[in-house]
Amino acid sequence: MKPNIILPLFAIAGVAGFAQAAKPTVDAAIGEYKQVSGVSGNLNSIGSDTLNNLMTLWAEGFNALYPNVNVQIEGKGSATGPPALIEGTAQIAPMSRAMKAEEIDAFEKKFGYKPTEIKVSVDALAVFAHKDNPIKGLTLAQVDSIFSSTRKAGGQDITTWDQVGLSDWAGRAISLYGRNSASGTYGFFKEVALAKGDFKNTVKEQPGSSAVVQGISSDIYGLGYSGIGYMTSGVRAVPLGTEDGKFFEASYENCISGDFPLARFLYLYINRKPDAPADTLTAEFIKYVVSKAGQEIVIKDGYFPIPAAVSEESVKFVK
Repeated sequence: MKPNIILPLFAIAGVAGFAQAAKPTVDAAIGEYKQVSGVSGNLNSIGSDTLNNLMTLWAEGFNALYPNVNVQIEGKGSATGPPALIEGTAQIAPMSRAMKAEEIDAFEKKFGYKPTEIKVSVDALAVFAHKDNPIKGLTLAQVDSIFSSTRKAGGQDITTWDQVGLSDWAGRAISLYGRNSASGTYGFFKEVALAKGDFKNTVKEQPGSSAVVQGISSDIYGLGYSGIGYMTSGVRAVPLGTEDGKFFEASYENCISGDFPLARFLYLYINRKPDAPADTLTAEFIKYVVSKAGQEIVIKDGYFPIPAAVSEESVKFVK
C-alpha cells in the first residue's frame, strides 16, 4: 500500500485541482501580506535544520518590513523545538515532522492546552544520488532494504549497486548518508521509508541536511536522504515508487497528487491559548510566512508552496 502522506490532507482542504500544476507557483488565491504598525521585539526560533534556510529568508523579508524586530534562529533538529516551546526559550518551533504524541503531552502538561500547528510548506523528502549515478528509480521496499537493518518491508539486504540494477557497478558498495536522531527528517524517513524499522549502523549520520548532500556530491557511490530544498547540481533526486513498477520524480505535481511516496508538510509550532490570538509579533510573522511573499520565498528556496486553503487555515489560527 502506498504511504500517502499529503493527498488526504489536500483532499480534505478541497484543493485536488492542484495536481495539474507541474511547475510550482503560488496559489493565486493567497493574498499579499498587509503590513501593520507597532510590530517590534525579539522573535526566537529553535528547531528544524531542514527549515533553517527558509527561516533565515523569511526572517530577512520580515525584518525588511519591521526593522525593529530581531529574529534569532537556531536549527539543530526538530527534536529541539518542543522543549524550547515548553521552556519558553522560543516562540516558534520549526519542525520537518509532526509533533509526536509524547511531545504534545509534555506541552499540554505544562500549559493545559496543545501547541498550535501551522503548515508552511510542502516538501519532497528526496533520496539523493550522485549526479553521475544512472539509477532510474527505487521502490520503497528497495530503499528499506538499502537503509534498514530490520527490513520491515520484507526485502533482502541490499548493499551493492548491482543489486538495484547497475550491472556496471557490480560489487560497488552503496555508501549511505543520513541525519542524526534529533532530526525530524531522520524520524520521518524512519517511520515512512523504513516502516518504523532501524537504520543500518553503516549510515554516516550528518549534523545537517547540507552535509548529507555535500557528502553525496563528492561520493559517486553515495546515497542519502534530505529535503528537496537542499538539492544542488552535484546530486540528483532518485525517482521513487512502489511495487507496481512506476517511479515518480520528487516534483510538486507528484507531491500534491500523492504519487511521490515521501511527500510531507513542513511545520511551525507556536504556543497559543485556545480561542485567543497569538501575540502580535508571532502572529504577524506567521501571516507573512503563509502570504504570497512568504510562499514565493518557499519556491525560491527549492521547496513547494501550500495551497490557499492551507494558508487560510493557518491565518485563522493566529487571529
